[in-house]
Amino acid sequence: MKQKETSLNTTEIKDQQFKQEDMGDNHASFSMETPLRDDAFALDDELKIELIEKHFKEIMLILGLDLNDDSLSGTPHRVAKMYVTEMFKGLDPKNMPAAKLFENRYQYKNMLLEKNISFHSVCEHHFVPIIGKAHVAYIPNGKVVGLSKLNRIVRYFAQRPQVQERMTVQIANMLKEALNTDDVAVIIEADHMCVAMRGVQDVTSSTVTSDYSGKFLDMKTREEFIKMIALQK
Repeated sequence: MKQKETSLNTTEIKDQQFKQEDMGDNHASFSMETPLRDDAFALDDELKIELIEKHFKEIMLILGLDLNDDSLSGTPHRVAKMYVTEMFKGLDPKNMPAAKLFENRYQYKNMLLEKNISFHSVCEHHFVPIIGKAHVAYIPNGKVVGLSKLNRIVRYFAQRPQVQERMTVQIANMLKEALNTDDVAVIIEADHMCVAMRGVQDVTSSTVTSDYSGKFLDMKTREEFIKMIALQK
């Protein structure tokens, strides 16, 4: 009887793993908010690094790696510090860039585009890199934002486990709120290492997502945006 129950549990576990892996490539069902627990910021950064170091060390040991080797001995700490202070620091709202606005003294009323904003993120399904660039445009509504802030907003949302569709909308929503205008457009082009390194192992494909609102819903404005992206230096 016990053997039968064990066999059933194993089957259920394998079925659950299959469902999770199958869901991992289905982006459509995910919320536009990064999934966070209510106590996500209960621990300070130092304690997070300490705990991640401990657990990553266990992962390395399970994989059979010799942490007595000089090359590997400091890896758990390096990974933990990198996760908290670099790769995933966009999870913490305290690191959100302040989008300071300035008076539009030149009365500029046309499209402003910051293109080819490079970023590195991490796929939340497999925790491997997403490498890409973002094109962000808006039409001023009384005030303008410093150009570097557009880069910082992109990188803020990139520095967390991500889904590209969600990241595109998050960038657009923050800009609309900061600029007090719906006239915002975002296009992201990215290579996903979860596609290149595993599964189909396709190193040539890339993913493109977009978000248009306000005046960018007009086809002529949208076409201007796309043509400006295509302009060569």
